[in-house]
Amino acid sequence: MRFNSRLISFLLALSVGLITTAFISLVKDANWRILFVCFAISLSSTFILCYFTLEFLVLGEINEAYNMLAKIKKKDFKLYKKKMSNITPIQKLNEELHHYAKNKQQEIDRLEELAMYRREFLADVSHELKTPIFAAQGFLHTLLDGAVDDIEVRYKFLKKAANSLDGLNGLVEDLFTLSQLEAHIITMKKEKFNIIPLIDRAFEQVEEMAREKKIFLIFEPEIEEIFVNADSEKMLRVLINLISNAIKYGKENGKVALKTSIDNQKLKIEIEDDGQGIAPENIDRIFERFYRVEKSRHREKNKGGTGLGLAIVKHIIEAHQSEVFVKSKLHEGSIFWFELACDEVIL
Repeated sequence: MRFNSRLISFLLALSVGLITTAFISLVKDANWRILFVCFAISLSSTFILCYFTLEFLVLGEINEAYNMLAKIKKKDFKLYKKKMSNITPIQKLNEELHHYAKNKQQEIDRLEELAMYRREFLADVSHELKTPIFAAQGFLHTLLDGAVDDIEVRYKFLKKAANSLDGLNGLVEDLFTLSQLEAHIITMKKEKFNIIPLIDRAFEQVEEMAREKKIFLIFEPEIEEIFVNADSEKMLRVLINLISNAIKYGKENGKVALKTSIDNQKLKIEIEDDGQGIAPENIDRIFERFYRVEKSRHREKNKGGTGLGLAIVKHIIEAHQSEVFVKSKLHEGSIFWFELACDEVIL
């Protein structure tokens, strides 16, 4: 037999009516009319009270809980907010259930995202490691197979094997640095220094790369001394990574320019190239480790790199409480820039 709110309310009302009438019948002057009226009032009032209590305060909220569970199964976390003054214990339980399920689903989504990220990272690392390892293996095995007797071939292949291993070493070092930056193991050794000579040092270290590609480097500071409070070695790495990146993807016989400007005690450093640029759909991902834009910024032999430079730049700049930005247009070039707090300016 199926019980619903009406049947339960009627049975409860009937029980209360009979008990109440039985007690009233013990009164000496009670007659059948009084007993009937007492029974009718007890029955009707108890039925109404029980029915509305069960229907709206208990069964209604239980049905709402079932609806909430159905929504949670469909990952629908939209919740109708009720006034706190009118909230019932079961409504509160529903909301707690909703928030708990929502938080758990967010945790699951985050774990799935991390698992996917880990798989992509391992695949990228494996791919990046295989290239220099296989290259060095090929050169060395060729020498072992007899080419070592030819002095010219021996020197040429050993040099190529050494270059491959140098690239492998650079990749391992960049991976180690990036992992330390992400884990906040590396602390920024901030000090006050003039950043203009640091920019000159960065240009000196990429001069050979620019010369090979016939790219003209431009840096004409209007301000002689700009003092910032930062980690000089880390900022040197940022500048070298950004300038060398602009050279790699700049066009031959083109130019790479670095500009500085001061606004509201903020030093803005811009690195601009006139190369092939970046498509809008790829701009948000270029600071990811190993990310390369296959169509417009594919890895060519003469470009090299570990694919970690911009990721390292991003973490170093963020450790200085700033952010690195990029603006680009296909076939017209790109501009990377960031800001640092400026302590002192000497014109």
